[in-house]
Amino acid sequence: MFSGSFVALVTPFKNGQVDYAKIEELVEWHIKSGTAGIVPCGTTGESATLSNEEHEQVIAAVVKIARKRVKVVAGTGSNSTDEAIAMTVFAEKAGCDGALLVSPYYNKPTQKGLFLHFKAIADCVKMPLMLYNIQSRTGVNISPATVKKLSAACPNITAIKEASGSLEQMAHIHALCPGMDLLSGDDALTLPVLSIGGTGIVSVVANIVPADTAALVSAWQKGDIPAAQKLHYRLLPLIQAMFIETNPIPVKTAMGMLGLCSPDLRLPMCAIEDANKPTLEKALKAYGLLK
Repeated sequence: MFSGSFVALVTPFKNGQVDYAKIEELVEWHIKSGTAGIVPCGTTGESATLSNEEHEQVIAAVVKIARKRVKVVAGTGSNSTDEAIAMTVFAEKAGCDGALLVSPYYNKPTQKGLFLHFKAIADCVKMPLMLYNIQSRTGVNISPATVKKLSAACPNITAIKEASGSLEQMAHIHALCPGMDLLSGDDALTLPVLSIGGTGIVSVVANIVPADTAALVSAWQKGDIPAAQKLHYRLLPLIQAMFIETNPIPVKTAMGMLGLCSPDLRLPMCAIEDANKPTLEKALKAYGLLK
């Protein structure tokens, strides 16, 4: 179900408002570039600072633009179970192919609370769901045992975006849930995750190099390991530059430099530090994206 390069799409802004014309340009570009799926309203899409109305409008816009040419997996997670249910139900009605559910942030639920949270959402929809584990931004880790329990209890929880940074944990999840799609949540670990049985990546760097990100996954899936390795090492310095500050500050700044969209962010996300701009520019030039 979830295989290939999925882009964690930025939300472009213009004069403080969502730039829907630019969203259309970006989605069309990703389709032409071989991106397997669009993930609107995730962390990279600054979902935390979108109003509920904007959140729904962005999801609906991406579905309409995509026209089933690629999968649309909407970010619908929240630290409020009721809010996550409402947004996930909306995404299903809007025609999404799935939803990405980040673990609840700030309130730090127990493993039992995580299980009950995700099960409550899964029970309200039929479409496939992807768990999103990123303890560095939520404060809580979804344990492999909890993932297994959810997989057994909820047939529509079919995938996990793993951004724990632990290949050992990812391998444990894959061993416990061999039928669950395992996607890297960290661009630097795309190739290692594929090597332990992963099916793809939900990518930040694909916002600026979608064709190469898709090609890496495709090469591995075709058995062309040298080509996948070559792309991995070529991408690595660029990936590292995308995280010199909190995501999505660097990638949006890079997109501004490349004329892909405005670099505007919403507070509390703010413009990149002047001291980091040269590092970003150097990486873009080294990759051949900037002259």
